[in-house]
Amino acid sequence: MTVTDQVSGDRAAHSDLADPAFWRLPRPERLAAFARLRELEAPVLFTPPPGTARTSGKPFYALVRHADVMTASRTPKVFASAPGATTPEPAGWAKALFGNSMVNMDGAEHAALRRIISRRFTPRLLAATEENIGRLAGRLVDEMIAEQPGDFMPSAASRLPLEVICDLMGIPAEHRPRIAAQIDHASEQVGVERRGRLRIPGRGTASLAMMQLVMARLARERRRRPQDDLVSALVRADVDGEGLSSRELGAFFSLLLVAGVETTRNAIAHGVSLLDRHPEQRELLRSDFDRYIGGAVEEIVRHSTPIIQFRRTVVSEFELGGRTFLPGEKVALLYASANRDEAVFTRPDLFDITRSPNPHLGYGGGGPHHCLGAHLARLEMTALFRELLTRRTVIRRTGEPGLVDSNFDNRVGSLPLSMGPTVT
Repeated sequence: MTVTDQVSGDRAAHSDLADPAFWRLPRPERLAAFARLRELEAPVLFTPPPGTARTSGKPFYALVRHADVMTASRTPKVFASAPGATTPEPAGWAKALFGNSMVNMDGAEHAALRRIISRRFTPRLLAATEENIGRLAGRLVDEMIAEQPGDFMPSAASRLPLEVICDLMGIPAEHRPRIAAQIDHASEQVGVERRGRLRIPGRGTASLAMMQLVMARLARERRRRPQDDLVSALVRADVDGEGLSSRELGAFFSLLLVAGVETTRNAIAHGVSLLDRHPEQRELLRSDFDRYIGGAVEEIVRHSTPIIQFRRTVVSEFELGGRTFLPGEKVALLYASANRDEAVFTRPDLFDITRSPNPHLGYGGGGPHHCLGAHLARLEMTALFRELLTRRTVIRRTGEPGLVDSNFDNRVGSLPLSMGPTVT
């Protein structure tokens, strides 16, 4: 059954998630389409229009309800990440050249790699990282007040997560500006279309290759002269009796940068914009920052949902959401829809930092692929908003955020912002 079988007229035209044109619609229209799909009895099959399969992938069923997305996330033996969780799936040659990303792994292979990485995030390392995040957030806001850069994205939203991850990994300062540029290039290739341009696979491949090269060189150096950083810990870690290879480390580093930097920068940017558009929520947060910041971070992530979707491949027959799925079929886990599910969230379109409970799926739906960096993202958002909101400064959004068309992430390209003057 296709979307046109279940939705008629103009609604069908504006609910075709496989059509690149859908992802260029204003976000409220897309959210309205998700709401209509949640009302249907069973998940809908979407087939890419002729000529778009290269960027839209294969036909897929859209899981739009909170319960269905969570069930699929927590049933990895049925809904597999391999051969690829993004669209289109990574080519075999790319996996052979760059290594397989954790997001595309399943079973024992994924568990072994995730376990060894998780063990490197020791309490001592996390405590030191939290202190570093606080210092870095303070320095970035100091610079914003002094320099008035105009665009919040490169001055703070992007810089904070990039600097945190590079500090954590031990990336030398001289490599960081080029890495930041490569992250932008790689991220531009994710999604069906951005600002009217189709993806250019070569550019994304070159960016990944550069990041892998930086990491391979650093891995060799840390094997010879280990330091107190994550790279040193990972190359000396015990995975089946061996440390991570340079290729495995490079694949992890690429994921950490593109996923960790992009998702956090977008959550921060959406948070600033949401608090500006809802001054009563901003003032409530200012009134008792420590009391409300935890709920504010979770609500920002729910409301903005930085990652829109991931894909899964059905491995065995399974009944879910009113349909029996068969081996080989593709499903899309639509987090952006699940986080607005009326069956779970009262007034889901409302931005409310006191929302409780808030079982959003902004970090995934649980299971083995739940976001490894969720704790780090919360620390970064808390530190930066503390600096932005508890100083005696005035934050002004001077224009609308520049949103970027994508079927993968809710990306903010630019955010005009000014700070100051200091209130006396």
